[in-house]
Amino acid sequence: MRGANGKRITRARQLRRVDNDAEAWLWSELRGRRLNGFKFVRQLVIGPYFADFACREKMVVIEVDGSQHAGSEYDRKRNEFMGMNGWSVARFWNVDVITKRDSVLETIVAICEDRLTERVTETDFTFLPATVTA
Repeated sequence: MRGANGKRITRARQLRRVDNDAEAWLWSELRGRRLNGFKFVRQLVIGPYFADFACREKMVVIEVDGSQHAGSEYDRKRNEFMGMNGWSVARFWNVDVITKRDSVLETIVAICEDRLTERVTETDFTFLPATVTA
């Protein structure tokens, strides 16, 4: 898919350069198969959207959001699109990535190891398993 859409590739590269502190820290833990051997990429293009982090092997998207995303209709549509295309989506708050690092990493591992498979919708964490299996 590389080079298939120059504008999206350029946008993904721009997004990689403007990580916030939470995203930068999480990327340092996910990159290079550091988290239990799972390979993650940043700013993966999925349809018309960009995933903060994605594990293609497990079809899991990890999003790191600020409070401006609470109740977002855009995010709801995005989650629905990703779920219908075989991607499970986990959303963590920025503050939790910074202050509850071990818990965030343990949760990501549980998702990737298929130990967390049920839908979770809490104020500070959301996990939406794919509605279609890839």
